[in-house]
Amino acid sequence: MAILSIQSHVAFGHVGNAAATFPLQRKGWEVWAVHTVMFAAHAGYGPPAGPIFSPETIREVVAGLERQGFLSQCRAVLSGYLGDAALGEAVLDAVARVRKHNPDAVYCCDPVMGDAAPGVYVRDNIPDFMRDRAIPAADIATPNAFELELLTGIPIVRLEDAVASCQALRRSGPDTVLLTSLEREGTPDGMIEMLTVTGEGAWLVATPKLDLTPPPNGAGDLTAALFLANLLDGLAPPDALAATSASVQAVFQATARAGTRELAILDAQEAFVTPPVAFDAVSVG
Repeated sequence: MAILSIQSHVAFGHVGNAAATFPLQRKGWEVWAVHTVMFAAHAGYGPPAGPIFSPETIREVVAGLERQGFLSQCRAVLSGYLGDAALGEAVLDAVARVRKHNPDAVYCCDPVMGDAAPGVYVRDNIPDFMRDRAIPAADIATPNAFELELLTGIPIVRLEDAVASCQALRRSGPDTVLLTSLEREGTPDGMIEMLTVTGEGAWLVATPKLDLTPPPNGAGDLTAALFLANLLDGLAPPDALAATSASVQAVFQATARAGTRELAILDAQEAFVTPPVAFDAVSVG
């Protein structure tokens, strides 16, 4: 079975499909990577160079997979950064095509829109598209704290706010929500948290917050891919959360040792299969 990953791609560095494909493959998943853009490097290095692919191109590639009879082998669709809402509609078309051939296929939406420091960094039509179209179609959503506030309108100050906001997002569509980059009242000093909320409960994991300057791009793309794979591998949500947190922490530690602004995905690849450190997912609801 395969994962259809529709995201941006860069020749240099690890964001979008360049952050998701190899870790998914290392975990044993076939990956069909469809690129929404093909840039030399991410925008952290300056104005990106390379083509932005049209929605028609995305549809043509997915239609080609369908004509060859491959879509019945697709277990999940993963989407990340979208340059425009029209590209998002092409992603939803792909989800519909896959579900036609495999009704059990799941859609994991990473609603990439921004972060606390830069704010919103996508086109104006993306937040509404995510809220009204993508999230309702998703089975799994993986927003960061800034994006979750943007989607639900609930300020996240305390843990109860984070859980309530995840539950509000669940009511709009996805059964499982992974909240990343959570720092709230009560987060232990020097730590950062991730929270998973499903219909069965809520679980929290805290990991050391490393001082990576500048912070590497692509961590959210990597996290979404690993969390999806861990769920598809049959782990229960709290176990998938714990395993994902451990793998991402190992990548951050390897990145710190390497002293690079790019995620050290190759250096830490064993952690995708066997994370070296275990973190406990604590029930919080």
